[in-house]
Amino acid sequence: MSYVGAKSCISPVLTSSLDSEVFLVVKKKPFCSFMASKVHSKMGRRVSCQVSEKGIEGNSSSSSKVSFKTKNNIMEDYNTAMKKMMRNPYEYHHDLGMNYTQITNGLIVGSQPQKPEDIDHLKQEENVAYILNLQQDSDIEYWGIDFEPIVKRCKVVGIRHMRRPAKDFDPDSLRIQLPKAVSSLEWAISEGKGKVYVHCTAGLGRAPAVSIAYLFWFCDMSLNTAYDMLTSKRPCGPNKTAIRGATYDLAKNDQWKEPFEIVRFEVSVYSGCLTK
Repeated sequence: MSYVGAKSCISPVLTSSLDSEVFLVVKKKPFCSFMASKVHSKMGRRVSCQVSEKGIEGNSSSSSKVSFKTKNNIMEDYNTAMKKMMRNPYEYHHDLGMNYTQITNGLIVGSQPQKPEDIDHLKQEENVAYILNLQQDSDIEYWGIDFEPIVKRCKVVGIRHMRRPAKDFDPDSLRIQLPKAVSSLEWAISEGKGKVYVHCTAGLGRAPAVSIAYLFWFCDMSLNTAYDMLTSKRPCGPNKTAIRGATYDLAKNDQWKEPFEIVRFEVSVYSGCLTK
């Protein structure tokens, strides 16, 4: 897992069983101990931010107690909701900056880019040619991300930015959106112009689920093999039931179902952000 601007990382230290699904419990460890886990971390430039009443602000030599408390409260509330709704023991540390993991040669799964500089990093350091964003507008607003400059920077550096929004902590929404999201991902990878960066907010739920579904549907893997492969590289807890449900939805005989070919055609024709 790579953190952009982080001096400490998270690593798996314990396993536990939740509803017959095995999840890794993580905690923060010093970088020297983290390296012992054989998970490679690229230490990029420092990306930091603080949250004030007006949202995300730039680097600052000092921060008020109010701003610090607000930032901590936002992360605490989000992580509490994630653990409750997703039964997920992981935490998202927004203050450490964007983090990601390369899953295959053409696929990277990570957290939300927070500023235009993150786009430059993805382009220059990882050869990213496509970004698939699974966030809703409310997710972006919640973290105070100035989204427009990020999308503009994508156009400047030649990254195709796509959106397939799914509601956070909602397996039913994820199930409905998976076919179109996976179709967008498969199309981007098949273009072969560079890597695809798939992200939601934390990169622990929706983005891994879409990537696992892609591996399952297009890469000759069983669901369990795809799930185990991704989670061994990026400790996370995506909803496997939603992937099973979406697979069933595609397989059942439904004359009104939108076939993959049509969805793929949409992706190849329309430019800019895809919001359907």
